[in-house]
Amino acid sequence: MATEAEQAVQEQQQETEAEEVEDFQPIDKLQQLGINAGDIKKAKEGGVHTCECLLMRTKKSLAEIKGLSDAKIEKMVEAARKSVPNHGWQTGSAVEKQRARDIVRISFGAQQINDLLGGGLESKAITEMFGEYRTGKTQLCHTLCVTTQMPLENGGGAGKVAYIDTEGTFRPERIKSIAARFELNADAVLNNVCHGRAYTHEQQMELILSVAAMMAEEPFKLLVVDSITANLRVDFCGRGELAERQQRLGQMMSRLRKISEEFNVAVLVTNQVMSDPSGGAMFVVDPKKPLGGHVMAHASTIRLSLRKGKGEQRVMKVVDSPNLPEGEASYQISSEGIVDYKD
Repeated sequence: MATEAEQAVQEQQQETEAEEVEDFQPIDKLQQLGINAGDIKKAKEGGVHTCECLLMRTKKSLAEIKGLSDAKIEKMVEAARKSVPNHGWQTGSAVEKQRARDIVRISFGAQQINDLLGGGLESKAITEMFGEYRTGKTQLCHTLCVTTQMPLENGGGAGKVAYIDTEGTFRPERIKSIAARFELNADAVLNNVCHGRAYTHEQQMELILSVAAMMAEEPFKLLVVDSITANLRVDFCGRGELAERQQRLGQMMSRLRKISEEFNVAVLVTNQVMSDPSGGAMFVVDPKKPLGGHVMAHASTIRLSLRKGKGEQRVMKVVDSPNLPEGEASYQISSEGIVDYKD
């Protein structure tokens, strides 16, 4: 009996090992398939750090990388196809197994929000939070900077955080006070948060493009952009520049979507709101709508609306999601980050 039990354990371990697949395939692996090391270096300099990225980019954009001819690109893309598991067609059950293995859900620090979102902030997805000032958008981002670093079994992501700050609201002292709540070393937590300040939409795009190099080297699990629209709102004025603004926003969101799937990270973007001119009409409860229009609405995987309630109460509502029902959860802002709302 003991031998059978040992054999069963060994089989289980072998199955587990077989199921363990890396989040991404580094582009260096292509060298084993006959790709020149010099070409791989050029691809890295052009912002391509994984085999998945090679398959996610158009051949036209790859041709813009210095030193890579069409023939070399064709050969590299063909090699990348062989390196990436699950590339191409899959059955629904295979996708289900892959999601069950890969998807990480990171705790918001408030149980009601976690229950609303099916466990927390989802990886391989863009979650957008929009709401007016003082609804807790930045405080939710700060709390997630800490919970992302907790072990998986405690509702964390066991990874680092990249934080793109466009409004100048990142505060290390808040990270420290939230870390104390979860009994984590404050200095270690701060060292695991990479902060980038963007003053223009061009700087913002540069930071989004350069974050891939960091993620290829170290285990990241969260990318925060707070907020996605602040710089665009200032850099493009009036209806005459609206089309260009929306194009830039679409490019940013497309890159963020690819990063989320390439490195299996959760992407959290905050969005500002504007007054809706038609908001004075009858039956309109909230006359404020998020910036970005249809471009933003279609690019976000999950859309969350934040609003103020009575006193300290804040309310999060699921506006759009491919798998979550519409619902609401209450929370409040405390000195220790986001906590459940108590009457």
